[in-house]
Amino acid sequence: MKQTEGFEGDKASIIKFEFNPKDGIDNPALSLAEDIDGEAVGEPRFYLLSKGSTETFGFCLHEELGCRGHVIRQVEVGGLAQRRGLQDGDRLLQVNGLFVDHMEHHRVVQKIKASGNQVLLAVLDGDSYEAAKALGRDLSQMLPADIRPRLCHITRDKSGFGFSVSGPEGVKGTFQLSVRQDGPAERAGVPSGSWLLELNGHSVRSCSHTQLARKLKQSGSKVTLLVASGPVEEFYRLRGLQVTAALADTSWLPFKVRELHMVKGDAGYGFLLKEDDYGSGAVGQFLWDIDAGLPAEQAGMKEGDRVLAVNGESIEGLDHQETVLRIRAHKEQVTLLVIDPASDAFYRSIGLSPLLFLDDGDPALGSCTPSLPSPSDSPGLCHIDVGPKGSGSWLMTAANSITITQSPRREEQRRLRHAF
Repeated sequence: MKQTEGFEGDKASIIKFEFNPKDGIDNPALSLAEDIDGEAVGEPRFYLLSKGSTETFGFCLHEELGCRGHVIRQVEVGGLAQRRGLQDGDRLLQVNGLFVDHMEHHRVVQKIKASGNQVLLAVLDGDSYEAAKALGRDLSQMLPADIRPRLCHITRDKSGFGFSVSGPEGVKGTFQLSVRQDGPAERAGVPSGSWLLELNGHSVRSCSHTQLARKLKQSGSKVTLLVASGPVEEFYRLRGLQVTAALADTSWLPFKVRELHMVKGDAGYGFLLKEDDYGSGAVGQFLWDIDAGLPAEQAGMKEGDRVLAVNGESIEGLDHQETVLRIRAHKEQVTLLVIDPASDAFYRSIGLSPLLFLDDGDPALGSCTPSLPSPSDSPGLCHIDVGPKGSGSWLMTAANSITITQSPRREEQRRLRHAF
């Protein structure tokens, strides 16, 4: 067994997914029928996995030598994935409605990790996957073109938010939106005729029309809506799946993460990394004391930015020392993914990680860094060369053997600062 450095060139990688304590819908597999010109190619299957505080998703995701695609392995007997119907050898095609078969493996892993307590997966059985590849099929064409709801943030003008709400009299939670042409809602990406699912991060399924109107009024000058077009709403409704913001298309949002690529100068990068609290007891790594004219300022770094990823790897959950090690891993250059305070506050307000919404066009997770110890509250990650006999039981042992570095005590954390 050989443990490699980083994702690039890995023959296999494996991750065990952990869970947050929230309720969700526990649905069986749901499939989308497709006629593939009469060939012996099966149908994609959809699974909405919702975890509890004491569960794991119950599977591992592999990239294997001589085996194409992102491979579902080690489905735990009696675990959540097996109960829903995931099978050993299935190939993962979609995560939260986003096609991932063409993505680098570590980016797919990151998307599942960022999903938190609930993830929507589309898979194809291994034989059908290999048959489709052999026939030169475009696997993305086997899936619906767009099954993502849309997350939109609206700032009202003098005439209001630019939309009106209608619904059946006396029926709770069914609200359709009419959007004024060239109004704030249309400019924010709300499609006319779409269905309202969440308001400011909260479901409207139990709201009456009067209650919804009151909540809109209490929103002040800004409101965030999760909406679904008719076809998207129908897709989930017919399959008994709950639509949540974790599945959303966020391309219309004004809140973005930024990539900062820096090459170290004679005086260093020119910034200070500081660990501090940023709400609800969470601890993050922040950028301060940016020196004028040095690489950090030239790359667009702003004071108060929070670091999300270093050299393509998420640092959410890592302590200060581990983050410093990742920055130092490439001695002469570093790429940081950061978010400004206003954008950070928005994602916290809806209870989601901004890393969840990085699609294949985003620059965030493309580069690699040598493997470093995992934080004590996140899943173990291991990169392994699979031998001719396959992974075997030693694979899980390897994944669980990573050294854990304990975070410093809370009273010490605010004093952690490191200049670069």
